[in-house]
Amino acid sequence: MKLIFALLATLFTLTAQADEAAIRQALQERYPKIPVKAVLPSPIPGLYEVVVGGQVVYVDEKADYLLPGPLVDTRSKANLTKQRLEDLNKVDFSSLPLDKAIAIKHGKGERKLAVFTDPDCPFCKQLEKELALLDNVTVYVFMYPLAELHPQAPAKSKAIWCSADRSRSWQDYMLEGKAPSAEGSCANPIEDILALGQKLNVNGTPALIFANGKRKEGALPAAQIEDLLKAGS
Repeated sequence: MKLIFALLATLFTLTAQADEAAIRQALQERYPKIPVKAVLPSPIPGLYEVVVGGQVVYVDEKADYLLPGPLVDTRSKANLTKQRLEDLNKVDFSSLPLDKAIAIKHGKGERKLAVFTDPDCPFCKQLEKELALLDNVTVYVFMYPLAELHPQAPAKSKAIWCSADRSRSWQDYMLEGKAPSAEGSCANPIEDILALGQKLNVNGTPALIFANGKRKEGALPAAQIEDLLKAGS
C-alpha cells in the first residue's frame, strides 16, 4: 500500500511539473516579450499561478485563458494574490548595499528601514515629513531618481551624494526645498541603485523595506510606519 501511495505521489508530481512546463512554453510562445518567472499550482484545482515581472496572474492548464486576479478566499476574506505578492516582494535586508545609501539616524537609530526614493517625487517629500516624526530608527535612503518622470532628479541625486554632509543635504532639500550646492561630479552609486531597484521590481517611489523583508509602497503615515517597524523587529 505504501508503495502504491508513493507511486501515485510521484505520478502526481511529474504530471504537475509537465503541466507547469507546458504552461510556461505556451505563454512564452504567445507573449515572447514577457518573461515568465514561475508557474505554480494555485489553491483552485486546474488553475495555475504565473509570476510575470512584479505581478501574479492565473491561467488554466493549457494557458488558453488568463485571469488577472485578485484571487480571494471567500471564507477568510483574504486576498490571496496580495499575500502572494507580499511574499514574492520580500527582500533580504542584509543583502542591501547599505554603503550606497544615505544613513539618517533618528534618536538611537537601533531599528532599520530602507527607502527607495526620488528627490523630485512629491509623495517622497511627504514621506520624508512622516519619517522625521519617528524615533530610534536609522533610515537608509537609496536615491532612486526616475528620470522619465523627473528629468532633473538624477542630477540632484548626484549633487546630494557629493555634498560634504549627505544626510543634511538630503533633509534640507526634501524638508525645506534647499537645493544642494555641491557639484555632482564625484563618484556616486546612482546607476548601481537604479539597477538594484529594477532587480527588486521597485516600479515607483517611495518604496519602504523593513528589517523583516516586508515592503510597502507610498507615503505612509508615521503611525503606520511605527507599527510596521514594531512588527519587523
